[in-house]
Amino acid sequence: MQVILLERVVKLGQMGDVVDVKPGYARNFLLPQGKALTASAANVASFEARKAQLEANNLETKKEAEAMAEKLDGQQFIVIRSASDAGSLYGSVTPRDAAEAATADGFSVDKKQVALIAPIKDLGLHDVAVILHPEVQVTIQMNVARSQEEAELQASGKSIQELAAEAEAEAEFEIAELFDDIGAAASEDDDLVEAPAEEAGEEAADEE
Repeated sequence: MQVILLERVVKLGQMGDVVDVKPGYARNFLLPQGKALTASAANVASFEARKAQLEANNLETKKEAEAMAEKLDGQQFIVIRSASDAGSLYGSVTPRDAAEAATADGFSVDKKQVALIAPIKDLGLHDVAVILHPEVQVTIQMNVARSQEEAELQASGKSIQELAAEAEAEAEFEIAELFDDIGAAASEDDDLVEAPAEEAGEEAADEE
């Protein structure tokens, strides 16, 4: 099926290109999203008549996207989720979650602009592409953690594995300290038991 593109489409072509696509792709995505028209003689003629206006509109929206891109690119957003000790999420982080996190921090991002190859299913830092315009794309980072404190530690460069190892080491240290305290207390008790016995022996020697 042939269509005429009304904007740049990645891996397909530029505005004004007439390209061959699968009918399903055209009907389910390109046409309803307003990215293309069927390449009939009437539509091609209509495009040519509107081409200057379409290019002007595209340039304006591109400038707006570039201005937003300067502020958004490289930003990190925190998403709090429940997860196992191994770091696997009980659920996943979706494009909607990413868009809502960015919007909550003052950036107007729609879930349709978030390009996730697959849902995020693990704790940690994850790079995510955001397509602000057919010709403008930025990368943001999702900081997926179980708490605000954990997110801050991850942001400082520590992985979930490192955090788990530190927690385990701290727990082992506390247990070791507990046993040391118990051992010290037992030693003091032994000293108290031995002292009266020695005193009794000394008293018996004096009586003789």
